[in-house]
Amino acid sequence: MKMDHYRLLGRSGLRISPLALGTMTFGTDWGWGTDKDEARAIFDTYLDRGGNLVDTADFYTNGTSEKFLGEFMADRRDRVVLATKYTLTTGAPDPNSGGNHRKNMTRSVEASLRRLNTDYIDLLYLHAWDYTTPAEEVLRSMDDLVRSGKVLYVGISDTPAWQVSRMQAIADLRGWSPLIALQIEYSLIERTVERELIPMAKEMGLGVMPWSALGSGVLTGKYSHADLDHGGGVAQAQGTRKNVAAANGSLTERTLGIADVVKKVAAELGATPSQVALAWTLRNSAVAAPIVGARTLAQLNDNLGALDVEFTDDQLAVLDAASAVELGFPHDFLTKPMTRDVIFGGVSISRS
Repeated sequence: MKMDHYRLLGRSGLRISPLALGTMTFGTDWGWGTDKDEARAIFDTYLDRGGNLVDTADFYTNGTSEKFLGEFMADRRDRVVLATKYTLTTGAPDPNSGGNHRKNMTRSVEASLRRLNTDYIDLLYLHAWDYTTPAEEVLRSMDDLVRSGKVLYVGISDTPAWQVSRMQAIADLRGWSPLIALQIEYSLIERTVERELIPMAKEMGLGVMPWSALGSGVLTGKYSHADLDHGGGVAQAQGTRKNVAAANGSLTERTLGIADVVKKVAAELGATPSQVALAWTLRNSAVAAPIVGARTLAQLNDNLGALDVEFTDDQLAVLDAASAVELGFPHDFLTKPMTRDVIFGGVSISRS
């Protein structure tokens, strides 16, 4: 696989590279990011290597991420497939400065366009489901932005599968802009999305864009059991990277055990643990492009090497066994031999 071997994003004709560049690290506002010079080097290298999908959000580093990208893209805007997001509160205590509703969507897009120094956004995501805004309001507002030319495509992130599938059906029936991308956490330490979200995305025409494919850094092998004494972490983006990993549940006895298996497979392949973890997500046919959130140029170059990784069947089996999760009902029930026998009567059936 090569960076310039492009693939279609979901049910669209939009061509994207197999690894996306995440820019939540662009800017030092949160205490652990990348300064402008290093961010510029990461951005330029990514595009020079053939990458084209750049992911940001209005919330990232208090808007600095978008401001940096506005400068970096100045002479190559059309070369970039630019994705940003709205939802998260950026103007507390104003109750309308966050959420999925039309007012916040419109306000956020206008502010992003100014920071990004562009007149259109290629892909706008709803960042996280707020459980308060009607689905029809979200979809109609997105469609209006597409019709205005300020947004070209729309996607969704961190939302229950039943809600996404319902929204996609509504968009199809009403002729509104469909959702073409689903951004979710997916890695060897977070596979519960294989129960509903990933099968739903595949069926409904959304390309899966995994975030935290390295498990908040745990799958790079940089943490040990000594790091479990982290004081509980902090429940926010600010703080050390270890505290963030602890706060979101990525740093546990279980995940460190999975990381040990990743390191073992990496040693067999002559690869790095990061490359193995990223390459594993690409094995799933529903995945369009994992998001690489490199903090340094060296990390970016290492992560791009994931495209060269080729697993043996035994190595995949070892990784799967170490990280497997129960799919639960009805999935486990429907795959039981007795259940399949009473459904199919012993007849073998496959898709053509």
